[in-house]
Formats: sequence, C-alpha cells, structure tokens
Amino acid sequence: MMQYDVVIAGGAMAGATLALAIEHLSKGTLNIAVVEPFKVQSEGHPGFDSRSIALSYGTVNILRHLKLWPAIEPHATPIEHIHVSDRSHAGMTDITKQDVGIEALGYVVELADVGRVYQGLFEHSQSITQFCPNSVASVEREQDKVHIELSGGEKLEAKLLVAADGAVSQCCQQIGLELSEHDFDQVAVIANIVTQEPHQGRAFERFTPNGPVALLPMSDNRMSLVWCLRPEEAKRVMALPDGEFLERLQNDFGWRLGAMKKVGQRASYPLLLRHRKQNISHRVAIVGNAAQTLHPIAGQGFNLGIRDVASLAEEIVKQIDDVGRYQGLMRFSVRRESDRQETIWLTSSLVHIFSNDLPAMRIGRNFALATMDNLSTFKQPLLRHTLGIVKR
Repeated sequence: MMQYDVVIAGGAMAGATLALAIEHLSKGTLNIAVVEPFKVQSEGHPGFDSRSIALSYGTVNILRHLKLWPAIEPHATPIEHIHVSDRSHAGMTDITKQDVGIEALGYVVELADVGRVYQGLFEHSQSITQFCPNSVASVEREQDKVHIELSGGEKLEAKLLVAADGAVSQCCQQIGLELSEHDFDQVAVIANIVTQEPHQGRAFERFTPNGPVALLPMSDNRMSLVWCLRPEEAKRVMALPDGEFLERLQNDFGWRLGAMKKVGQRASYPLLLRHRKQNISHRVAIVGNAAQTLHPIAGQGFNLGIRDVASLAEEIVKQIDDVGRYQGLMRFSVRRESDRQETIWLTSSLVHIFSNDLPAMRIGRNFALATMDNLSTFKQPLLRHTLGIVKR
C-alpha cells in the first residue's frame, strides 16, 4: 500500500496544473500521485495538426502566481484583438489589448507543448509520482482516508482524492455523484487552417444561423478552428473534400482574413453541457471537466477549470496536516459556487441567443453587439469573463 497526501485522477492540463500548484504552494511538503491513462507524446510533434487551447488573461495570471508561466510562455501565441460579429448582419464588437491596457487579451497554447513542459517539471519533482499509463479502477472511503486501486493493480492510500479525469469521470461514477446533461444539438468541427492574410494576433468569434465559428491565432500563422454546426450539417461538412470544406467555411466566416488556403486533419465531437452540482464529497474534490464541461462558445470551460484548480490548491495548503478534511473542501466548494453558476449560465445563454435565427433574437443580438461596441458599460460583463478576471 503506497501512501500519499493527495491522489489526482487525471494528468491532463487540469490535473497536472493542480499537482504542480500544490507542490509550489506547499513548498514540496505534500506527497502527490498523478494517475493518467495516456502517455505524453515525447517523440516528434503533431505538427500542423497540433490541438490548442485558449488561456484567458486571468488564467495566465494564475499560472504566473504558481511560477508555471515562464516555462509555458515560449510556446504561447498572444491574442491581441478579439472580433465578434454576426454573419450577414450589422452587429459587431471589437476588444483590443489597448482597450484594457494589458499586454495580451489571452494566449493560445498547443496541448502537445504544454504536455511536454509539464512532463519535464514532473520529472524534476521530488514530491510528485506519476502512474502512467494507468487509471483508477476502484475507490473506497473510510473516515480519515481513501483507498484507491488502479487498473494496473497498484493500491494507493490518500487523505484526499481529486477527480480530474474528464467529463465522464470514473471516480465520480465510483462514488455515485450525479451528472446533469444538456444536449445543445450541435457538433463542434475542429481543425487547423491557414488563411491568405496573416492573423496578426487576432481571434474571431462569428455567429451564424448554424452556430458560432471561432478562429484562434496559433504559431506559424495557423489558426485553430472551432465550427459549431447542427449534427446532420456537421456530418456533411466532415465528409467534404478539403477544397469544398474551405469554400463552405469561407461562406460562413467571410473574407476578413482573405481566402481560406489550407485545412489540416479534422475531428468532431457532440456539444453537451455536463455538470455536477456537487464539486466535493467525503475526502473527494472534483475539478476541470469532471466538475463541468461547457460549450466552447467564448472559450470559458478550461479557464473556469483552472480557477477551480487554483482555489482547491489554496484550500489544501491551509490544512496541510490533513488535506482531505471536510472544512477545507467546504471552503473550496463555497468559494467556487457563484463563478461556476455564473459561467455555466453565461455560456448556455450565449449559445441559445446566438445559435437562433428567429427574427426577434437576430435583431436583439445585433442591437446588443452594436451597443456593446459603443457603450463600454455593456462590454464589461462579457469582457470580465473573456479576460477571466473573476473573483474566486
């Protein structure tokens, strides 16, 4: 039986960030195990098709505070300008880094790069042990500890188990934590593309009758595409040859970046809102997609997850003698309640308002976009969440 203070199920960005945050804040005094099914790709790089994620300004500040940003920054592309528009209608709004007086509105990082950065930090850590490839097979809780058996047969004991093992969390299923699910009746088509004009650090969110199209700036003048479509439409688009795919995208997105020149490997996944009302249980805390998985509109999900991670790490080190004590978990849960509810509500509301082509909705959202562009008071709530400057 191997003993740890904290066992983290899931070593992707949320789980790995949590492990490194706990190590930093506890000055290496806590023993942490990270259980992850997939090995980091150390050979080569996904190249053109590398998948990416947008980090808000607030998330970058959290990573700075945790001393993780210096290792990630060389791999990050700054977002200097966000353009929001509605296809074939007048409403639009722009947010620039000059508007808010910061060096960047956010950054886009490739997951393969961050995975390698974190792997390097794990290998140099004295207090983090990895079990990889491996996963949690069973969980049994007692008054003052948790017994965890891994699929590889290893038996671990911890004061606290953190579920960071994705939307369909095995840990949460093991302990019977209820999952609420809402189907947005949309599918996200994702790919990297190259446009005729350089992106110059610009990000675009364009609302169409089918759903939003987002393009985020990446290195080597690539752009990361998230294109939300009705399921039957997504199926058709996924089957198109590259040339026809780019034509169809051009039609939805427009010509702000000139002609669409190249598309890489495509993937798609159904868009669901999944969330657990409870983000704690006896000797268990839940973070990242295991706590809530949001629609990608406005890029809120991962950034919300990092705010969960930072708050949990802070509460854990306040009770270093017993990191799984209920008082600390309760403080974490109360701290996170309003941000979780507000971000879930904001994201879902945006989907319903901007994926609806009813005339009244269309007029309303165009008025809102135009007003936002002219009156900074209307811009503030959206801007606050876009930048991730949220009380936690």
